[in-house]
Amino acid sequence: MQPFSYDALPMRVRFGEKALEQLPGELAELGVSRAVVLTTPREQAFGEQVDELLGPVGLGVYPHAAMHVPVSTADAACAYIAEVGADSVVCLGGGSTVGLGKAVALRTGLPIIAVPTTYAGSEMTPVWGLTEDGIKRTGRDRRVLPTSVIYDPTLSTGLPVEVSVTSGFNAIAHAVEGLYAPDASPIISLMAAEGVAHMLTALPAIVADPADLQARSDALYAAWLCGAVLGATTMGLHHKLCHILGGTFDLPHADTHSVVLPYVMAFNLSAAPAAADALVRATGTDSPATLVRELEQSLGVVGSLAELGMPESGIDEVIRQALAAPYSNPRQVTEADLRTLVTAAFIGSPIG
Repeated sequence: MQPFSYDALPMRVRFGEKALEQLPGELAELGVSRAVVLTTPREQAFGEQVDELLGPVGLGVYPHAAMHVPVSTADAACAYIAEVGADSVVCLGGGSTVGLGKAVALRTGLPIIAVPTTYAGSEMTPVWGLTEDGIKRTGRDRRVLPTSVIYDPTLSTGLPVEVSVTSGFNAIAHAVEGLYAPDASPIISLMAAEGVAHMLTALPAIVADPADLQARSDALYAAWLCGAVLGATTMGLHHKLCHILGGTFDLPHADTHSVVLPYVMAFNLSAAPAAADALVRATGTDSPATLVRELEQSLGVVGSLAELGMPESGIDEVIRQALAAPYSNPRQVTEADLRTLVTAAFIGSPIG
């Protein structure tokens, strides 16, 4: 075994059916007493229910979280939180809401408590992102890490099937890149492989029966593991491309990850034998990239970046941004490689 280091992230996790009911006690344990609930517009009604659950501790709902965390949204959220005098933030939802909470934490230092309702895994990472003028900036800062995470599988039973599927593949992308990250470790590899295996089993079951609580629990458990992998390692080509695509063209986050993932897997795994072996075991096939692509298609995932709304003229801009900023990756990436990969994902070409 090669030498390695592993830095566990400091947070508390509560997992189980109806775990949301423990939210008031969690806030009390953290020593806070004035919380604002963040949601997207679609989840505002649910946010109001959670605010009611908090009783006098709840200071209302800020229902304006959006994909890729626009700077203007972060500015407005911070202003609202200051106006009502909150000392904590509850992030109820998926990556957009958790991302907004992280932006608030980065600017104000307030603690955030995450209650994920999708499988994005952002709640497990110290990674933040902000988008302004079509450019998405990302960084890592322990201040944005949620102090507590409440995983309640019952909250995701109403998540639309298509969102469940794409956010699940988004989580798988975290695990895949963690397997070949320069700061990977045996602990990370165990979590990544376990996360991939559980998610690949859970997603078809959710499509077959969206109310299957065991499948929802498995997917949430997998998201936790995959998110923890993302939080402990350095991401590579896949995440770089998806940040560019999302920030530049405002493409839907999870769908973009789903489309790009099998193409980056096919490109990178030939240069990452240990990661490839782990994925072969996790997927039960010698061609993990092909399996992921075929499973996505069978579960109704959009097949190309073009279908998500990316213009063909944008391929050059993606290549330009990817070459302009260095990032870790197990395989050297040339301009020609990027053009081939991004074009294939744009068109939706077969893998291999």
